[in-house]
Amino acid sequence: MEKQTGNRALILAAGKGTRLGPWTDTRPKALMEFGGETLLEHVIGMLRKDGYDHLLVNVHHFADQIMEYVASKNRFGIRIGFSDEREELLDTGGALKKASWFFENEPFPVYNVDIRSDIDLRKMVRAHREHGALVTMAVTDRPTSRSLLMGEGGLLRGWRDNLSGETLLAGKSGEPLIPVAFSGIQVIEPALTGFFPPEDRFPVIPFYLELAERHPIWLYRHDGDQWMDMGRKESYETGGTWN
Repeated sequence: MEKQTGNRALILAAGKGTRLGPWTDTRPKALMEFGGETLLEHVIGMLRKDGYDHLLVNVHHFADQIMEYVASKNRFGIRIGFSDEREELLDTGGALKKASWFFENEPFPVYNVDIRSDIDLRKMVRAHREHGALVTMAVTDRPTSRSLLMGEGGLLRGWRDNLSGETLLAGKSGEPLIPVAFSGIQVIEPALTGFFPPEDRFPVIPFYLELAERHPIWLYRHDGDQWMDMGRKESYETGGTWN
């Protein structure tokens, strides 16, 4: 296996899984099963495969169940800790801020627990380094209700709600923008910690759009990889379909 210089990664598993109700009325989304394994087990396996052996999992909804599950698996033979959000769910940006103590000096993968993909994280991290990005977000060209808007050089330049038409832009360059869909996988630089707002709870996309006016937030195309959103009922009811 190629040497992986950074071995820490964050798994976002605190969400309530409202799109999966009533299944998630009694268990966390992270412990939903598909293909004989839990969603959390799949993500841990993907990270381990690419050389990440010190993981942090943020928890809120049925946090105790997730902690007990990881303990029952002997932490999958690696180091796994928890970022506890049981008192308050901090949204995606707040989750990163609370977990920032865990960051070291290497690019830091962040993986949503409800995503199944065969993306090569080592390749993504190399591309992140080559582009000198503060944040790199994995994206593909697929239908989505909310698009990221990609400008020249693959940089983040905006966000659009495709149902309401609401649009947020980073700057006013007037360059042509290409809509793409965020894959729930990203790589961040530890330097991001110097830009967090004073609030503890905040969404990550408006935060990134503000940063994108002055710093490179790069969109990494991985259209050839398999990908599936397991946060939707349809993925279970139809047996799942790779996009």
